[in-house]
Amino acid sequence: MRALYIIVPSLAILVVAYRYYSAFIAAKVMVLDDARVTPAHAKSDGANYFPTSKWVLFGHHFAAIAGAGPLVGPVLAAQFGYLPGLMWLVAGVCLAGAVQDSFWLWASVRRGGRSLSDIARTEVGPIAGVTAGIAILMILIIAMAGLGLAVVNALADSAWAAFTIFMTIPLALVMGFYMFKWRPGSVKEATVVGVTVMFLAVVFGKNVAESSFGQWFTLSHHGVTLAMGLYTIAAAILPVWMLLTPRAYLSTFMKIGTIAFLVVGVMILNPELKAPAFSGYIYGGGPIIPGQLFPFVFITIACGAISGFHALVSTGTTSKMIDRETDIRPIGYGAMLIEGVVGIVALITASALHPGDYYAINTSPAVFANLNIPIVNLPELQSEVGEVVAGRPGGAVSLAVGMAQIFSGLPGMRGLMAYWYHFAIMFEAVFILTTIDSGTRIGRFLLQEFGGRVWKPFARTDWLPGSIISTVLIVLAWGYFIWTGNISTVWPMFGVANQLLAVVAFAVGTTLVINMGRAKYAWVTFLPLCFLTVTTLTAGFLNIRDSYWPMAIGPDPTLTTQGYVNSICTGIMMLLSIIILIATSHRSLSVLTGKVPALSPAAAEV
Repeated sequence: MRALYIIVPSLAILVVAYRYYSAFIAAKVMVLDDARVTPAHAKSDGANYFPTSKWVLFGHHFAAIAGAGPLVGPVLAAQFGYLPGLMWLVAGVCLAGAVQDSFWLWASVRRGGRSLSDIARTEVGPIAGVTAGIAILMILIIAMAGLGLAVVNALADSAWAAFTIFMTIPLALVMGFYMFKWRPGSVKEATVVGVTVMFLAVVFGKNVAESSFGQWFTLSHHGVTLAMGLYTIAAAILPVWMLLTPRAYLSTFMKIGTIAFLVVGVMILNPELKAPAFSGYIYGGGPIIPGQLFPFVFITIACGAISGFHALVSTGTTSKMIDRETDIRPIGYGAMLIEGVVGIVALITASALHPGDYYAINTSPAVFANLNIPIVNLPELQSEVGEVVAGRPGGAVSLAVGMAQIFSGLPGMRGLMAYWYHFAIMFEAVFILTTIDSGTRIGRFLLQEFGGRVWKPFARTDWLPGSIISTVLIVLAWGYFIWTGNISTVWPMFGVANQLLAVVAFAVGTTLVINMGRAKYAWVTFLPLCFLTVTTLTAGFLNIRDSYWPMAIGPDPTLTTQGYVNSICTGIMMLLSIIILIATSHRSLSVLTGKVPALSPAAAEV
């Protein structure tokens, strides 16, 4: 199979979905109206509520949602063959992922920029609100651990990659002050300078790495984790215009530009997919993800098709910056479709590697030795990129190798494999870090919201001590899982957590639609809810039975604690999700049977 036969039909389907399905949802379910005042204007405070132009906010939102999932997930899912992942990416992003993102962006905008858990409390009931809040906080922490682990594996012991990522931080600070304080409205000037400096950081990163300064950027796995935690604390506390938004906006140019370039490169080279349509691991026992095709392909790909984390971004930060309601459609639905494209291209790139090279990178040497699969191009690839890439599991490294292979195959690009590889690593890390800093900020809001019920001043987002305490607690929580885990244990748990959050979002969303008296359109959220509930609860049960509990009671004492923690966390998340499903079902049935009156759309949105 050639790549062209996959990417062209996939892009066509996404375009049709945006043109027709998103327009249907915007007109019938949301009824978007620019005459309404958005929270960004009504509550403008210059820090969290901040009216932002459509394209800058598109960049912020896309950068926040597009983390490791659409990059790493499809790469890991290539273990099952390219066809299962491709089918889920295309169908899932059109019918579920983009629907959820745009729906919750609209729901939060109509309700003053409130969070998902707060909306659940008023739309469903206090029990659902508290349960949703606890579930969201737990799931968010585990999701960020899964995303962060990919960054750690990609940047560890690579001074060149670490330097390029570090440079984006002071650059974003300067851009933030330039665009919003020194010369407001000068977006184009800042963009040109920012993108130029970012590319120069990649080019000269090699010189820095080879100089005496290289030792300062050569970090271990734990060193990268600590550095990432310190950066995230700053990004989550500072005003959004100062670091979070400009860095997200800047990185979006590189993200979308790189993906567009990669799509063009794939079309020009039209590489043959070396991976089979279905591999022998569809029945389980795979060296990367040990589970079978169903249900693990759905939780492995995660963000590329649908991500519950996106509902938190939509209700946590983006809804507070929407300038006018019609911006919801391109930002909510459109940005998710672009993420679907990222997932499709990542899957193609991984599938273009020879299976032996793919597994040699994504498994430990001990595991690969038992596979009896020959290596084809790996020694040559390692020589060209200038680093050892074998035994670097997690998906990020193999994706960077595949991208570099495609880019260096284009006319005039021969001999630039090392630069393209490190550019790809920066591309991936920027993707993921922007999601983590936004997620940590959202977690900070949620934790402050909870704390405010005990002591009201803690809920104030402008109170610095509360912001610092809540942020540090969130970072310590997701940092624990990165510090102690690995990709084979953290990523499946991340996938289950992420999709359970989508279950919560669709369950509350379905109730919200019914509450507003628009029950005839409830199928838009109800059908994805049914599918995700079955696949994710099944995957969570299998994770506990086949992976985490055997670790807890197994002979290796170093894995006992991790096994117990993973089992308990997964079990609690599943239980909380079931409680929310029961509560939302009860509320919805009460409205549908007339026991409880449906609220008018206007009343429901107060």
